[in-house]
Amino acid sequence: MVSHGAAGRSTGTLRTEGALKALMSDPDSPERRHRVLEQALVFAGATFAAVYTLSEDGDLLCLAESAGVPRTLYGLRDTYAVDGRSPAADTHRTRQPVWLGPADLADLADARRTSSRDFHLAALPARHADEGGCLLAVSERVEGFGAEERACLELIADAVVCPVPAWRPERGELPAYAFGLAMDSGRVEVGDGLLELFGLRSGDFDGKVETLLGRTVPEDLPSLMSVVEADHMSIGERELEFRVLQPAGPPKWLRLRGRMLPGGEGHPARLVGTVMDASQLRSDVTDVARIQRLAAALATAGTVRDVSHALVSALRKPLRADRIALAELEHDRLVVTVLDPPEPESWPELWRLEWRGEWPDASVRAMPTLAAALAEGRARIWPAGTAALEPALAGVGPGGLAVLPLPAGGRMVGACLIGWDSPHDFGPDERALLTASAGLAGQALLRAHAFDAEHELVGMLQRQLLPRRLPKLPGAEAVARYLPATAGLEVGGDWYDVIPLPDNHVALVIGDVQGHSAGAATLMGQMRTALRAYAAEGHPPDVVVSHANRLLVDMETDLFATCAYVDVDMEEGSAWCVRAGHLPPVLRQPDGSTEIAEAEGGPPLGVLTQADFPMSPLRLQPGTVIALTTDGLVETPDTDIDTGMDHFAHMLAGADPAHLGPVADTLLDGARRSDDIALLLMRYDGMAVRPRRESWTVWRVPEAVRHARRFSRRTLRSWGAAEHVDAALLVVSELVTNALVHTDGKVRLDLTLLSDRLRVSVADASPRTPVKPTSIGWEATGGRGLLLVEAMSTAWGSVPVSGGKQVWSEIALDPGDGEDS
Repeated sequence: MVSHGAAGRSTGTLRTEGALKALMSDPDSPERRHRVLEQALVFAGATFAAVYTLSEDGDLLCLAESAGVPRTLYGLRDTYAVDGRSPAADTHRTRQPVWLGPADLADLADARRTSSRDFHLAALPARHADEGGCLLAVSERVEGFGAEERACLELIADAVVCPVPAWRPERGELPAYAFGLAMDSGRVEVGDGLLELFGLRSGDFDGKVETLLGRTVPEDLPSLMSVVEADHMSIGERELEFRVLQPAGPPKWLRLRGRMLPGGEGHPARLVGTVMDASQLRSDVTDVARIQRLAAALATAGTVRDVSHALVSALRKPLRADRIALAELEHDRLVVTVLDPPEPESWPELWRLEWRGEWPDASVRAMPTLAAALAEGRARIWPAGTAALEPALAGVGPGGLAVLPLPAGGRMVGACLIGWDSPHDFGPDERALLTASAGLAGQALLRAHAFDAEHELVGMLQRQLLPRRLPKLPGAEAVARYLPATAGLEVGGDWYDVIPLPDNHVALVIGDVQGHSAGAATLMGQMRTALRAYAAEGHPPDVVVSHANRLLVDMETDLFATCAYVDVDMEEGSAWCVRAGHLPPVLRQPDGSTEIAEAEGGPPLGVLTQADFPMSPLRLQPGTVIALTTDGLVETPDTDIDTGMDHFAHMLAGADPAHLGPVADTLLDGARRSDDIALLLMRYDGMAVRPRRESWTVWRVPEAVRHARRFSRRTLRSWGAAEHVDAALLVVSELVTNALVHTDGKVRLDLTLLSDRLRVSVADASPRTPVKPTSIGWEATGGRGLLLVEAMSTAWGSVPVSGGKQVWSEIALDPGDGEDS
């Protein structure tokens, strides 16, 4: 169902649209395109976003602007051939979005990664690019870009305005702040506005790049020369900041952004781009908009890890920091939640020695300077060369260190450490940003910690209501997974169960109670217990589900439940399926084909007092996988349930059934967690040794016991177990006699031989369990039957069977007995 209007749109989409409208209101801003890309980091969960535009000759897509972490972490290139095989080229040619996961990227030579990290890549056409171009975005989240994030990226792609191809003299007047540098001659064409930035007039400029370089602060000249010298020439984007001397006052900061264009016939290689006044841009670290973006990101951060990543994304680039660590304060220990960069080699050796699993932790007392900063409760800054810092802190920032205590609720909840390798000058604008960020992050961290704790409590309650482990099955293997919803903290109502039944039957159960609340979880526990109890009583599948339906109706609750119940005969390889408003099973055959079982269903449980729940047969070959799931896995706001089931069946077809655990994990990979998800898989292998069975209906005639003994003797001899006939006949006589004397109705005798055990079972219509006498006097004429059965049996007992009971006895045979049968 597609929603129309603001009421049906997601909060993230509306926020993205609002942020983009604000940016579009200032079309002349030199930072506009960069800030548009930053919205992908804030609202789409991207770690990197970039726009690629056509080269001068139209053969290449060149990186024009980027935001986020360095693209080299993902192996992304400066340029892609338009006719090549890459996501950028594909979306440029087709003008259609491309969404790729880690497995897809592994097959693309042009998108091969240089690190071991997994990520998702999105490529979208830049809609307003007259001559072509695309937006690339990267997400490291396991689920990648969901429906909401994709909608946000489409808005951002619509808002990205790609630059026109590089200026050439024949195209007319040069824009005010643009330039074009011929790399072979050093001649440069510049706009009037650019000359004003260098303090030159148009008539005084001789067209040589050396004239402009002569006005550069000497310390910044090497970095600027590395861009404009032909020896350092390479294709791609260039960006750096440098200072130019002024007639009076301090030097002015300028920012150069350009692209190196390859030369061709009659045209030398050229560096083209713009130079803008960066004095105001550098003060952007105190801009209210940056704090607002951080506040927006923290408002949507649900977990401690989300808060940490949002803070790192907001601080590292504007501060040009080399490393940032954020840690929670737990009693007197700092437990690190995020390290950026995450590699241990990027951090001091002392930290590596204290590494604890994934993240390090350390006592606050081990770092007195840090302890003092936390006690004081305000941001502390140490410039390069501070001798008072202990090694654990000095190594974080050799060129400067900032420590931000994170206050919330009248106490310190954590700390953020920011370090620089090169000597760093701390201005008042940076101090203001650090102070404002610390307050926002502290409150968000406190909320996230409470969220994590409560979510863990909810998850623990949910796990207590589900089976702790699945039983071992004869001739089959079963695995299950449960994923709670990540949105909200209420307990869901999804459940699963695997119930061993007599005679090598197994019941597979999966269900979903309406809603997410404590009431739904309670009802889930009751329904799971009821179904298990009715199944243990020996009822057929339709009766089990009918009883559960009547129980739920009698409870007079406003909630209903769906359920799928599959009774599998492990000996015969057959099954009966009953559905109560639930999804049908999906069967994966040994040849890899899948089918959605055509199992007729009844209404959900708790809706109708009198309801029919028909049974549908299923045939299982050895190697067949039965998959049961809830709608949280196959239904999303933008995907109907039939499409989701087809995708689920397709994923199951491509899995390796030899290892069900990885199969379950693959089926859940990328699932949207707006609803609970329960998944139950069973692979039917067939029993290696099938038991031998014979049954006899005992008629109520005077010779009934004699007929039962004769049937038993004949059967045991045919099975090669003649040596144990006497013990078996004694047990048969006593159990059959008890059933005839103490019950009414039908009596059935069952004999089962499996390996070295003989099972004698007598079923009758009475639910009353036989009671073994505690003491018998010498003059008593009865009551010794069960004592004799106990004496002759390895084990004996009674189980309910569909309104009656079955009394059984197991007799151990010698290992050699029955082998020649």
